[in-house]
Amino acid sequence: MSDPKDTLFEFPCDFPLKVMGVRTDDFRSLVVGIVQKHVGPITPDRIVERPSENGKYLSVTCTIHAQSKAQLDAIYRELTSCERVLVAL
Repeated sequence: MSDPKDTLFEFPCDFPLKVMGVRTDDFRSLVVGIVQKHVGPITPDRIVERPSENGKYLSVTCTIHAQSKAQLDAIYRELTSCERVLVAL
C-alpha cells in the first residue's frame, strides 16, 4: 500500500481525467460509466468531449472531485485495462 504522501495533490480535489480512444457512438458512455463506478454521478457540465482533427479519435475529459490517490489509482487501473481505451491521462 502506498503512503498517502506519495502524491503532490491534496485530497479531496478536483481532478480532470482525460481518456482517448477510437471514436464510436458509445465511447463517451463507456468512459463515463467506468468513472462513475468509482465516483458516483457526474453532471454533464463536468464532461467535455473533443474529436480529433480527422474525427477518428475521441477525447473525453471528466472532471471529478477525487477523494484519494487510491481512488484515482483504481480509476486509472480500470480505464487502462479496457481494450477500447488507448490513453488515460
